[in-house]
Amino acid sequence: MPSVPTILQRILEKPRAEGEQLLESALSAFLDFGIKRTSMGEIARRAGISPATLYRRFESKNELVEAVGVREAQRFVAEIDQRVQQVSRDGSTVEDQLVEIFVAFITLLANNKLVQRLLRTEPDVILPRLTTQAGPVLAVGRTYLAEKLRALQISGTVPNFDADLVAEVLARLGHSLVLTPDGLIPLADEQAARDFARRTMLPMIGMQTV
Repeated sequence: MPSVPTILQRILEKPRAEGEQLLESALSAFLDFGIKRTSMGEIARRAGISPATLYRRFESKNELVEAVGVREAQRFVAEIDQRVQQVSRDGSTVEDQLVEIFVAFITLLANNKLVQRLLRTEPDVILPRLTTQAGPVLAVGRTYLAEKLRALQISGTVPNFDADLVAEVLARLGHSLVLTPDGLIPLADEQAARDFARRTMLPMIGMQTV
């Protein structure tokens, strides 16, 4: 398995446009049939290419599944960045940006269609990676979040909290919500999630609620 820095570097890379249609075809098949029941032939058919051409790009289905996973993570990161940048352009405070990072992370992660599909229909495929083997997944989330938190510490009036530790807590909360979304933490209503973050997350790092 690639190291955490290698995985994070791949996720933060700009997606390559030439492979977009193929990965979209694979994703749509995984959503329709699950990973185990999706054949390389079905993915090739959806992409409008021959199976031989597909195998020249990806030697195995496992390699293609990994590529789809990285692409989904790239979308996840891009969406968080876009939402935080939008809040920043709207003249928000640093507190608003911290809240948006928190809300975007937990809601996007908990509502990811592919993850939720696999949890419902192929738990044997995904549960080991999200439970007993979840260390690398948590490390990627923690590393990404810590970088975002440090950037805000540098650019704004944010307390000198331990960014790695706070990122660890946020990553573990997001991880828990993926596995068990039902509870008192609001996920369906983003404004309610923001209010929750202001009441809980900001005081945790020593910032006053508004």
